[in-house]
Parts: sequence; structure tokens; C-alpha cells
Amino acid sequence: MKNLCDKYRIPTAKYKTFTDPSAAKKYIQEQGAPIVVKADGLAAGKGVIVAMTLEEAYEAVDSMLIENVFGTAGCRIVVEEFLEGEEASFFALVDGENAIPLESAQDHKRVGDGDTGPNTGGMGAYSPAPILTKELQSVVMESIILPTVKGMSAEGCKFVGVLYAGLMIEKKSGLPKLIEYNVRFGDPECQVLMVRLESDLAQVLLAACRGELTGVTLNWSPGSAMVVVMASKGYPGSYEKGTVIRNLEEAEQVAPSVKIFHAGTALDSDGNFIATGGRVLGVTAKGKDLEEARDRAYQAVEEINWPGGFYRRDIGWRALPQKQFASQG
Repeated sequence: MKNLCDKYRIPTAKYKTFTDPSAAKKYIQEQGAPIVVKADGLAAGKGVIVAMTLEEAYEAVDSMLIENVFGTAGCRIVVEEFLEGEEASFFALVDGENAIPLESAQDHKRVGDGDTGPNTGGMGAYSPAPILTKELQSVVMESIILPTVKGMSAEGCKFVGVLYAGLMIEKKSGLPKLIEYNVRFGDPECQVLMVRLESDLAQVLLAACRGELTGVTLNWSPGSAMVVVMASKGYPGSYEKGTVIRNLEEAEQVAPSVKIFHAGTALDSDGNFIATGGRVLGVTAKGKDLEEARDRAYQAVEEINWPGGFYRRDIGWRALPQKQFASQG
């Protein structure tokens, strides 16, 4: 991805890749902290360390390259400049040559309220993301998505599917830089996108497969959607499996727009839902605005009886800071 960005002048953070720990540490020392250390392979959304001190960065290098905490995913690392700003997720559907934008969303990666604690696969999300204005969405399409699609085509490996751009909207410039790509609908952002999509998803995906996205437009419900992830206590570290979850039906009846997505559940011999994963439920709701969507999602969460689970209480805090902290007081 980084090589493609270099070649096609797609804005991204300055970086270098390493397999040798001492060379990585030397580069880190030259660049200074804060700095970002990433496992180059797939690490289930957990292979990124944002090091605020040089010591943290050196420890991240050792854990990946020497102790192999991410296995083969971490045998090569990317050391990248720390970008200050607000993260957002932008999605586009690609047919090999053309791309159409889906809606924006904002994910909450850290495990604890106020964005504290280790990174996770995502503890909640909302759509649309107010920081991605219509103007900025056009900038993302023109400076990041389309050059990537054209670049992939020029390299002889046309991409067809969902392109998920993890972006940083830089504090200084207000402009987007590409942090990462995923080639799928993001989780948990997908949940808020799907409850807002009013077009026929199957037809749109078929048009992408056939190379026929030119001129296709999508309809989205007005207002906002929010998903609050309920995870097993201990996640993203080790957690207990098999704890019983009750009251899911009652939770879905809080409002007509509430939908609970199951990510890590099974049924036990008595027909009870039990937790089998780290992130277990995606409690999703729509509202006329973000505040209403949030209130409905949390009302549904509070109906669920699951002592073995936990969730963040501040999803949406960047877009609703005053109200959120007032209600916590």
C-alpha cells in the first residue's frame, strides 16, 4: 500500500519498513516520539502500537521482531510518522476502473472510555462522521480513492470490491491522509452503513462485479446511526467464553430502529445465547440525529442482561462531547 501511495502521490504518513530490530530502533531515535509501529501482516486489528515515548517504541519493535507476539504478521514492521488529528473511515465501492462513495463513519478503536487503553478491532461507530464534510469527501475521492483504483489498474491488478480507507484528518492542514486500506466492509462501521443504506445492496454489488458502476448512485436514510459493541470482559486480552446473555429480544423492542448484530454468539443446550468471542454483539440504532441514535442504542444496551460483558459508554463523544460528559457526571 505504502509503495503504491509513493508511486501515485497519494497523501499518507512518512514511513520506513524494517526486519532488523537495531535498524528500526536507529530510525525511531532519529525521528523521535510519538511514533507508530505496525506489524506488516494481518494481526486482527491489534498490530498497531502508537508509542508516545522512545522506550515504548523500542519495546514494540522487540515484541514484534524478537518475541514474535504477532507471529509471521510481525516479522516485518512499518515505522510511521505520528499524525495528529481525527480519524475517520471512508468507504468506496470499486468495479476495477471506477469507484462510487459509500457513506462515512467513525470508529472507536481503544477499549476504554475517552479513547484510553489498548487498541481493539473497534468498540463502536457512528455514521455519518461530521468531520467528513461533503467537500472533504470529494477531496478523499479525488486525492486518495480514485488514484488508488487507477494505480491498481495500471499495475495490472484491478481491484473489484469494497475499499475501506482509514483516514486521518490532520489537525494542522484539515486535509485527509491515508492511514490504511482494508478491502472489505469495516467492522463495526458496516453495521451503521447497512442500517442506513436504502438502495438494493445486491444489485449494487452485482454492478461492481460487472464493471458497471458508472452512473450508479446510492440512497441513504437521513439522520444518523450508531452501533455500540458489547465485548467479553478482558477483551482485547484473554476473556472467558460461554457466559450467558439474556434479554436480547426485549432490547430489540426499545425502538423500531434497533437491530442487534451477533458477532460472537452460540446457543447452549438450553437454548440460551452464550458469548463465544471477544467482540460479541453490535447493538445498532438509527435516529433523526446522532443524539437520538445514541440514546436508542444505549437504551437497548441497558436492557441486555449480560454480567460477563462490558461496553464503552461514550461512543460518539467526538461529535457529542458536551452532552456526553454531562450525562456521565
